[in-house]
Amino acid sequence: CWEVRKHNSSEWCSFIQSTPDCQMDGGFLDYLHGVFCVFPPRLLPLAVTLYALWLLYLFIILGVTAEKFFCPNLSAISTNLKLSHNVAAFSLTSPLHGVTFLAFGNGAPDVFSAVVAFSDPRTAGLAIGAIFGAGVFVTTVVAGGIALVKPFTAASRPFLRDVIFYMLAVFLTFMVLYLGRIRLGEALGEHCDGLGAVGAAWGCCNPLSFPIPGYLGLYVFYVFTVVLCTWIHRRQQGDGPALPGPWEPEMPTDTEEPESSGLSSSDYGEEYRPLLPSQETSLRILTTALSPLDCRKWRRKPWYWRLFKVFRMPVELVLLLTVPVVDPDKDDLNWKRPLNCLHILTSPLLCILTLKSGSYGLYQIQGVFPVWGLVALVGSVLALIVFVATSNEEPPKYHCVFAFLGFLASAMWINAAAMELVNILRTFGIIFQLSNTVLGLTLLAWGNSIGDTFSDITMARQGYPRMAFSACFGGIIFNILVGVGLGCLLQMSSSQPLVKLEPDSLLVWVLAGALGLSLAFSFVAVPAQCFHLGKAYGVCLIAYYLVFLCVALLTEFRVIHLSTP
Repeated sequence: CWEVRKHNSSEWCSFIQSTPDCQMDGGFLDYLHGVFCVFPPRLLPLAVTLYALWLLYLFIILGVTAEKFFCPNLSAISTNLKLSHNVAAFSLTSPLHGVTFLAFGNGAPDVFSAVVAFSDPRTAGLAIGAIFGAGVFVTTVVAGGIALVKPFTAASRPFLRDVIFYMLAVFLTFMVLYLGRIRLGEALGEHCDGLGAVGAAWGCCNPLSFPIPGYLGLYVFYVFTVVLCTWIHRRQQGDGPALPGPWEPEMPTDTEEPESSGLSSSDYGEEYRPLLPSQETSLRILTTALSPLDCRKWRRKPWYWRLFKVFRMPVELVLLLTVPVVDPDKDDLNWKRPLNCLHILTSPLLCILTLKSGSYGLYQIQGVFPVWGLVALVGSVLALIVFVATSNEEPPKYHCVFAFLGFLASAMWINAAAMELVNILRTFGIIFQLSNTVLGLTLLAWGNSIGDTFSDITMARQGYPRMAFSACFGGIIFNILVGVGLGCLLQMSSSQPLVKLEPDSLLVWVLAGALGLSLAFSFVAVPAQCFHLGKAYGVCLIAYYLVFLCVALLTEFRVIHLSTP
């Protein structure tokens, strides 16, 4: 499909329509058809500008969905499963919660983008570029920014543990890229015989017929190591809180109230609560719950926050209509009877209409009745039953089910946005003749990492640089191991006998080598400084990323290349 720009502009549309490689397999919009057929050639800059704005808005959709809906429902599910949220020594949360639910919530955009990109061999380079590019960006720019903002002493054992596991993941990817494939069956070794796709993803074997840990298997071992190390540390400390380091303030205690993740404007402190309790009508509850804007907060915020909020409000309104949120920190668990009953109808409709780009939802049962109509009918009946059987004041006993429903609905939203994101980046690659790898390590990596950047830097400014630094190395382990492992596993579950991960250019090796070198630098430099990280360390990391970015771009434009005999 890259050949389209080499033809005359009058032939662009016919080339796109007649070339199988130009067909979009998933997604709701055909971006290639739009830019080359709908817009005339002289308006190509306008089309690119509109696509760029839509790309930015897709990143907003991913961020809002993950932050306000996906993560709170994951937190509610973990609470329902009796997983602790207490802050332990040298750990953000309880070990199992931190490396599973919390990591899944924070890395949801990266993982879903990788899974979507791996589903099509033409966009697999996007996944490799995004995962590795985000890894280099977070471990250099974000980690260096934390050291510049607030010098501190890093937690030694968690840092060494995370860096070692991350280097193992990079080495595993090096090996996969060298082999060019993840093969099934006996070609990978007798230890994988009969295991099929699951065996290859959980424990791939090399051609020398001895097993090596796969991506998902390595992550399970990482989770086990985190739980075991934290348990041993707590036993050594006598289950008491660890003393703060010389550069670390006291950690917040469990009695401090975290900021609510819901969008309701009804809980803003004791001074805003009415003196006498009153029963609100269902209509007022519905309108209040659907309001993504709080007037008091609007007046306190600066102009740039208001401008960004204006762009977020349409997304938040649609998400409020389709995704329920259960908040364990509230007395009523964020139970909004009329809105939650509406969710019984809208959430299943959302799931069926976004699955496989709506092909399942539009399927006609015996050629007469659409699937989405049946889902709407059943959802309406269930919503009516729940509305009659419940009250506005007290959530029902089965309210936890709404957390699972909200988790599924928000996951479908993230998956749909990630699908559009991958398709529009592929379109940019065809328009500008750029490889998927360079688009992944720049636009996709920056977009998925911008939220982590602001949150980690803000956390460091507030006096918790150790916590922010741990998140830099701990969170991206989940992204690379689960993103690549799950993406390959889902692709191998089809009729494909193997997954090809052949590097399409020298840039892939530059990217993988840069990530490995940055991890090796931190692995040596941090202990050499007795784990005290200052501004010099931060400047070195940021300078390293700038050099890497220059080398990557020079490699992409063939300024740096391998000489062929």
